[in-house]
Amino acid sequence: MYQGSMVALVTPMHESGEIDDAALADLIEFHIAAGTDAIVAVGTTGESATLTVPEHAQTIKKVVDLCNKRVPVIAGTGANSTAEAIELTEHAVEVGADACLLVTPYYNKPSQEGLYQHFLAIAKAVDIPQILYNVPGRTALDMEVATSARLSRIDNIIGIKEAFGTVERIKALVAACVDDFMIVTGDDATAMESILAGAKGDISVTANVVPKAMHDMCKAALAGDRAKAEAIEARIGDLHVALFHESNPIPVKWALAEMGKIKPAMRLPLTPLADEYHQRVRAALEKSGAIALEAEPA
Repeated sequence: MYQGSMVALVTPMHESGEIDDAALADLIEFHIAAGTDAIVAVGTTGESATLTVPEHAQTIKKVVDLCNKRVPVIAGTGANSTAEAIELTEHAVEVGADACLLVTPYYNKPSQEGLYQHFLAIAKAVDIPQILYNVPGRTALDMEVATSARLSRIDNIIGIKEAFGTVERIKALVAACVDDFMIVTGDDATAMESILAGAKGDISVTANVVPKAMHDMCKAALAGDRAKAEAIEARIGDLHVALFHESNPIPVKWALAEMGKIKPAMRLPLTPLADEYHQRVRAALEKSGAIALEAEPA
């Protein structure tokens, strides 16, 4: 069972678009030192949509090797083709990932029965713990609670990352799914309340820039310590908004570049953060303590 703050890790790149292996290694050390509870490799935040299949597979292997069993690695292996999802999930097993994260098929918009059969086929084909991922804002498709509950009864489907974005959805899943099914949120803005309502953690974009704070907030919420969780949220909560002023991972990559962690590079059709958002993201970084406050002019 995975819980706590699980970072949806960015994939750092050079200006040429090639993956920056040195920055990737540094990011992983940053997260391990900060107490991040698991690393999700090549999910939405990792630009899975713009990596080729060989690059996707190679990046999962790099993350597994760099983590070297010091922190669990959850490999993003979802696809809108069931066959491709099976192929990526098989690769994750081969390179030693601990679990896989499988997004609902995007663009082709299957029925609820189609969703069930898609995930059932992957579960039957590949023996690895599998976590479902529902993110209707990205896929134009919502996996209903009843479908998630049905899938929760399959042995190697161990949980769901639910990014519907409401605490009410989390509560409904807690009530409907089998008792040992791991429900985590994928929405940073409601993560604290979701955990207090029964979620086991957060697969987080915000954790890219404030990993220790997200770990501490999730730990406090899991312990039922609302006061401590709220105190941390007061400092980092603005990031949950600022990192989504444009499509993820555009703002978070800009933020990490401001912190000196990566280059502000990504692949088309994604483009750098618009100038109008720079100060908003910088202000949230300063409030959180991720970067130092700029000195007042003399």
